[in-house]
Amino acid sequence: MPRLRIHVVAAVVENEQGQIFIAKRPDHLHQGGLWEFPGGKVEIAESTVQALKRELFEEIGIQIQTFEPLIQISHDYPDKSVLLDVWRVTSFDGSAHGKEGQQTRWLNKSELDQFDFPAANKAIINAVKLPQHYLITPEPEFDQRTGFLETIEDRLKNGIKLVQLRAKTLNPQQLKTLFLEVKEINQAYDSILLINSSPNFAENIGAQGVHLSSSELMKAQCLPKSLICAASCHSKQEITTATKLGVDFIVISPVLKTTSHPESTPLDWGKFSDLCKAAPIPAFALGGMEQKHLPRAIESGAQGIASIRSLWCKQFQNSV
Repeated sequence: MPRLRIHVVAAVVENEQGQIFIAKRPDHLHQGGLWEFPGGKVEIAESTVQALKRELFEEIGIQIQTFEPLIQISHDYPDKSVLLDVWRVTSFDGSAHGKEGQQTRWLNKSELDQFDFPAANKAIINAVKLPQHYLITPEPEFDQRTGFLETIEDRLKNGIKLVQLRAKTLNPQQLKTLFLEVKEINQAYDSILLINSSPNFAENIGAQGVHLSSSELMKAQCLPKSLICAASCHSKQEITTATKLGVDFIVISPVLKTTSHPESTPLDWGKFSDLCKAAPIPAFALGGMEQKHLPRAIESGAQGIASIRSLWCKQFQNSV
């Protein structure tokens, strides 16, 4: 008989400096001695938001004002099963502190990996470090790439922090040359750059990360630990494969009808939300996405939106 899954709320509380609040679990509790994002069990007849507000006031003494869903994670420990309902809190009243005497810290996002968290928290940390916009580049013309590189730099200047270089028509040497040029620009803006290729190719050219097509994903046996790994998914089967391989985040598509793939049947928001809930890792919405769709994507369980057209165009300026 399957175990009852305990519904737990957790909060990624962020201050005005972009730091994240964490607390240490008392030694006598489940997963004691590890660090965690504050929160607790949802009580009977209590909504998720009610539980979030109550737990954060009781545990760290704050009254939350601005908050939104971040990620849902189902996880099975040896002794219990949990559903983590994680929210991002960006404004609050009060001063966050260990109201129950627990150790607490404010950390920069880059420092989170230095602390020991329960296993279920790995996906939360990935979600914390990822932005809400994932730019996928349009197909470049190798001999006319100056304008392409200028547009990438313009997008980075205006807040894009996650880029996928997608260039399927280039030969391997052209792709390597273009990647190194994009990488040089990217490093100046502290953005994450992934290349759409095989993991071996990405490793060989010194990439920070790789984005796998769904076909590359389904034939992969393992993934390099040295790379940030993302993948395109269209079904629960592909999401399950990505999760087992340890992919850091996924893109689910097509959410809406697109001009680039008019023959593809869109998922619609309901099916997209179901797939997000089946993914215990951050997921971006792709397919017909524009900035106006970001709130709906987050409400549906997404990390944010991925796009070629809307994030590449000049109209996106200053909107991130």
